[in-house]
Amino acid sequence: MARPKNTTETVQITLSATPQVKELLEELSKSGFYGKNAAETALMLLKEKIRDLQRDGQAPAPKYST
Repeated sequence: MARPKNTTETVQITLSATPQVKELLEELSKSGFYGKNAAETALMLLKEKIRDLQRDGQAPAPKYST
């Protein structure tokens, strides 16, 4: 079953990474656990790290849910 369309407003950002980082993101994507491609996997990992920082009190709480 396809997942529902994301109704949350999004903005585009650009990240630059080394070829090694891109390769690792692509490897993680193969399992589908984090995402289906390098960009989606990077987003999921970034969101996970931000949540960790918020939980540990090292980042402000979100004004809205991520």
